Amino acid sequence: MIRFMQNILPQEIDYTQLTNRVKLWGKELGFQAVGISDISIGNAEVRLQKWLANGYHGTMNYMAKHGNKRSRPGELIPGTVRVISVRMNYFPTGAKDSWGVINNGELAFISRYALGRDYHKVLRQRLKLLIKKIHTETGSGIYRNFIDSAPVLEVELAERAHLGWRGKHTLLLNRDQGSFFFLGEIYTDLPLVTDIEIQSNALPNNHCGSCTACIDICPTQAIIAPYEIDARRCISYLTIELKGTIPVEFRKMIGNRIYGCDDCQLACPWNRFAKKSLELDFAIRQGLDNISLTELFAWDEIDFKQKFSGSAIYRIGHEQWLRNIAVALGNAPTTVQVLGALQNGMTNNSNIVRDHVNWALKQHS
Repeated sequence: MIRFMQNILPQEIDYTQLTNRVKLWGKELGFQAVGISDISIGNAEVRLQKWLANGYHGTMNYMAKHGNKRSRPGELIPGTVRVISVRMNYFPTGAKDSWGVINNGELAFISRYALGRDYHKVLRQRLKLLIKKIHTETGSGIYRNFIDSAPVLEVELAERAHLGWRGKHTLLLNRDQGSFFFLGEIYTDLPLVTDIEIQSNALPNNHCGSCTACIDICPTQAIIAPYEIDARRCISYLTIELKGTIPVEFRKMIGNRIYGCDDCQLACPWNRFAKKSLELDFAIRQGLDNISLTELFAWDEIDFKQKFSGSAIYRIGHEQWLRNIAVALGNAPTTVQVLGALQNGMTNNSNIVRDHVNWALKQHS
């Protein structure tokens, strides 16, 4: 947390003017939108507790670790009265057509947010610069920035900041930008003017209507009801969050998705309006938008660490990476290259990798 000494009395600050400047500075730093919310997200607390009680978080024990601090920003960071939420587009320019890759069983599909540099690093640095600009203006304040790395209900806060509405797939949606964007937050004690105040105490309208495209397309039917996901069935959870063995019942459904899953977003009509990212940090690395499973499976641990240095993928580790690819190879067309890669995989030192390779080989027998 960044805490600055008080040099300017609160009454000397024009918070309406400061709010406008914060939004301007944020856009100058590369965020497509900046909004301000209060910390009243009590309704979300009930939904979170029910979701946890149903066990839908699976092995993500950190979701319950901090009690109610996730839904009570003022308890997570004492003194917080406002949250600055930001939105940054990530879909890389020039990426191979997603459905074209998904439908080609010899290629690996990687969620488009992970094709470039680790977004945590990119957004965190920008938020630090935004904090510096605010402090230069005020000479005071408490600030803490978050990028998907702490007990924060970012979608609820972003909705209250008028950055969009929660879609039925549980992600934030925006009429002009779709959902291919990252969210970040700054908790602060500065009483900035909230977007709900500006919009006459109204939340953004929900424009999902009767559409169920995201629910219908989900390969594992993880969206068990509108606005509700059983993470234990979600391919993003299975390939990223879940350590150890992937349940056999989901392996065929995973297809060639080796890191994350974009299906619900790709099917969403609002993503017709999604804008491509101009951020160089999110540019495609290692040709990951259009690369074969067998090539990736041949990378040893040194290759993995070198090629994914600075990438979000680095965090899952080489063993889990090979595990995911083994499942995809089991779903791939039967070719000499696929069978050869799997046979080589049977010599891997990891019991987990060999278990999934063995399953994959049986799919080709």
